[in-house]
Amino acid sequence: MEFDAVLIAPRRAHSVAKGFWHDRTINDDLDACLAACPDKTALTAVQAEGGAVTRFTYRELSNMADRVAIGLTQLGVRKNDIVACQLPNWWQFTVTYLACSRIGAVMNPLMHIFRERELSFMLKHGEAKVLIIPQTFRGFDYEKMVNEIKPTLPDLKHVVVVNGTGSNSFEALLSGPAWEKESNAQALLTQHRPGPDDVTQLIYTSGTTGEPKGVMHTANTVMANIIPYAARLHLDANDVVLMASPMAHQTGFMYGLMMPIMLKSSAVLLDVWEPLRAIDLIRSESATFTMASTPFLTDLAKNVEESGNKVPTLRTFLCAGAPIPGPLVEQARSVLGTKIVSAWGMTENGAVTLIELDDPDARAFTTDGLPLPGVELKVVNDDGVALPVGEAGKLYVRSCSNFGGYLKRAHLNSTDADGWFDTGDLARLDAQGYVRITGRSKDVIIRGGENIPVVEIESLLYRHPAIAMAAIVAYPDERLGERACAVVVLKPGQSLDLPSLVDYLKSQKIALQYIPEKLEIRDAMPSTPSGKIQKFKLREILRDQTA
Repeated sequence: MEFDAVLIAPRRAHSVAKGFWHDRTINDDLDACLAACPDKTALTAVQAEGGAVTRFTYRELSNMADRVAIGLTQLGVRKNDIVACQLPNWWQFTVTYLACSRIGAVMNPLMHIFRERELSFMLKHGEAKVLIIPQTFRGFDYEKMVNEIKPTLPDLKHVVVVNGTGSNSFEALLSGPAWEKESNAQALLTQHRPGPDDVTQLIYTSGTTGEPKGVMHTANTVMANIIPYAARLHLDANDVVLMASPMAHQTGFMYGLMMPIMLKSSAVLLDVWEPLRAIDLIRSESATFTMASTPFLTDLAKNVEESGNKVPTLRTFLCAGAPIPGPLVEQARSVLGTKIVSAWGMTENGAVTLIELDDPDARAFTTDGLPLPGVELKVVNDDGVALPVGEAGKLYVRSCSNFGGYLKRAHLNSTDADGWFDTGDLARLDAQGYVRITGRSKDVIIRGGENIPVVEIESLLYRHPAIAMAAIVAYPDERLGERACAVVVLKPGQSLDLPSLVDYLKSQKIALQYIPEKLEIRDAMPSTPSGKIQKFKLREILRDQTA
């Protein structure tokens, strides 16, 4: 694969000189763990179905990474080849990335919920040579699905099946044979190791606005984010990171897979989010930190309160992906005794803003945090002119963790000559430099020339006692251009109609023009793998209804 990561070279000298790029790779960190703490538990992987628990020390993890790396070379994988991995949070996911890094291959993580349509596009676009899948997961037959689309994927040479029963199983091809004992093993493991500016990860955007784009990251770009992220959260080798967010998403990949190794700490992986099991794991493994979206926090607080099983070791829960309702922060602080940290980021950057640990709790539900070191923000109007403090506009980011570009789509990189990346988000900055995301640029609703503050209205809806999830989206109107519709998922046993919703919002003393004029109640929201509501799908549904 020829990578067109054109955004790396122009900022290398500055990033190194400023100390933002560290010129090391995950290989260096894994080798450091092997030297410093070989017998420390590195990874504990828990499968919800059946309850299997697999543990690796750093010595065992390094040995298995070497074994699988050589196994991949036996399949013809060479430097810069794409190895796609559609696995849940299993130990094989972590080992595959470490193995790819040993031989200079590039990992392409794929969400386990993807089916034929998404996979066909991503595997073809990324020219994946090897695809690693489960035999089955949550009752779905992955091998059958992939066999049906494989004839349309000329670059895909091997499908490797975890827990498979045939000759193409992960166990038979990669993790079983003692490849590391081959006479040329050390040469294979060292001669093609990637440099810090080589592409190490190809990950597709989650598609909140349409067709995914292949985001290219190097060791320098991801580590430039993880290092200050861990420092702000006061994380170190003594921490235990619980990760139930998918590792095929940047949250799990960067902070559940890479960060524990970089810190010489321990990771605990859970493949299916089950709140009661998560509570048990936090207690049994002494987990100190986790990162997930708002529903995870809601579930954890609710189940701790109902079960009475406290989680005293869990110091920090970083919540990202959507604004955190104030009542949830208050409840979680009271029930869990855990610091709730708000953050904002993108696949292209990682989590680039988060609040400080000593900030007042209100910061978690009124802001999305401060920029990390090496990150600059600006808010501009439609003409690109910087806006004053407190005014909402387009959010631009210039970051040491900015990606290398979109694979085969450099024209869509949205980064100017000075390194400013157009996030597609709308935001405002306060006098202290904290950012508040107010919406997506494509989510703006302009009703008769008046911009509706989407995020603010959504935050009010989340405070309604009957509403579990909410989104404000536009629907077409002949006279005003657009009107606002409230799309909601109700809590069990609750009911809601438009007049009562209007009365509620009026009681909140907002402008009448901001009140939604239509209510749509759904059983579930269309969402990305990370839990973000796909508003473009909601807009399509409403557009079809009014056509």
